[in-house]
Amino acid sequence: MTPEIVLTHRFVCAIPEVLEERTVYVSIEFATAVHKCCCGCGREVVTPLSPMDWSLVFDGETVSLDPSVGNWNLPCRSHYWIRRNRVYWARGWSREQIEAGRTADARAKAEYYGPRATKTEPLGPQPPPTASEPAQPDGFWDRWKRWLFGA
Repeated sequence: MTPEIVLTHRFVCAIPEVLEERTVYVSIEFATAVHKCCCGCGREVVTPLSPMDWSLVFDGETVSLDPSVGNWNLPCRSHYWIRRNRVYWARGWSREQIEAGRTADARAKAEYYGPRATKTEPLGPQPPPTASEPAQPDGFWDRWKRWLFGA
């Protein structure tokens, strides 16, 4: 039997660089919730909040995310629900189920947002930092864009 996992949540302006275990960070300003994977692998899980991604319910004491969190791109491939700050484990999906889910998501987003949802503009090459501009370490949004767009 899987042990019960109870999470805490924090509403933040920006997602911190270092995430605490079993904490869901919610940025209303950036419409994003982020947490470390509930399986314990330590990987960051980003759940964008939008009509076509995840929704978040705050009942005054706890948070819930909908739909489930399927970490198909992580080695752990964990799958769970976050309901009222508790983790409820779900069954894993096969490769075929994952692909069918991704196809359905892409189709739904294209219908909701229109043709622009299926096109992404490539980010042009970025000039290297100058001597007066030291290189900045990757921040949360850089990692999020890499995760989302596979760059």
